[in-house]
Amino acid sequence: MLIEERRKQLLDLVSRRGFISLADLARELRVSEATARRDLNYWRDYGVLKRIHGGAMYTGENATLPSLEERAHSQTSEKIRVARVAASRIRNGDTVLLDGGTTTLEVARFLAGRPVQVVTNSLPIATLLSSTRETQLVFLGGSLYPSAGVVLGPLTIRALENIHVHQTILSVAGITAKGLFNSNMLLVETERRMMRCAEEVVVVADHTKIGRHGLAFLCKLSTIDTLIVDDGLTPEQRQLVENAGPRLIIASEPGNNTAGEPRDSGADGVHT
Repeated sequence: MLIEERRKQLLDLVSRRGFISLADLARELRVSEATARRDLNYWRDYGVLKRIHGGAMYTGENATLPSLEERAHSQTSEKIRVARVAASRIRNGDTVLLDGGTTTLEVARFLAGRPVQVVTNSLPIATLLSSTRETQLVFLGGSLYPSAGVVLGPLTIRALENIHVHQTILSVAGITAKGLFNSNMLLVETERRMMRCAEEVVVVADHTKIGRHGLAFLCKLSTIDTLIVDDGLTPEQRQLVENAGPRLIIASEPGNNTAGEPRDSGADGVHT
């Protein structure tokens, strides 16, 4: 059995039972307790289980990866504004990598039917784009986390090794002066590899994410190239981002330049 397959089987066992002893785990996987212990430590470091005396307890994708349905109904109009601007910056013929967030799903809706190539680990994005002939889809492999609708883990990271894109567009759980955060260690590990694939790293977020922490640290703000956020952010939130260095693009309602500042040419509802 390949290491990745064994580790996935181990995680499935722990997730189904909630708790499993080290001895039972080794017996069911037909490996030594030392091997089972190393595999448990691997998943512990990704934040999906907790080592306790004699075995491990599942901390769960539901605990650390909020479901797509839960996230889809918050700040919907803001996400659509941000997504419209993000999509307007993608040229026909470009290749773009989208992660599995609700805002990146909105970006995909604006890209559907356009002659671009989209690489993604998101099952909802893949489903959306699979029905259009004009948009070329590359779906990454890996372990599927059904509630979040994404594939993650070593197989996904390996699939990204030879991929190069014009833009990687990511969503995050929180943005502070310390940097960007997401909800799961396995998720941020995959996103870090996604960042290395791109000429430009773009983060899309609604204003409520600024000032909010997440469970897992992704990177410093200065590591990304561009942040696109809606115009609901406060002056303090804007200052936090501007002090950190990435280009800030504010997405407003088309025809509404609330900040009274010039917009970028070619992208309606945009000012920087």
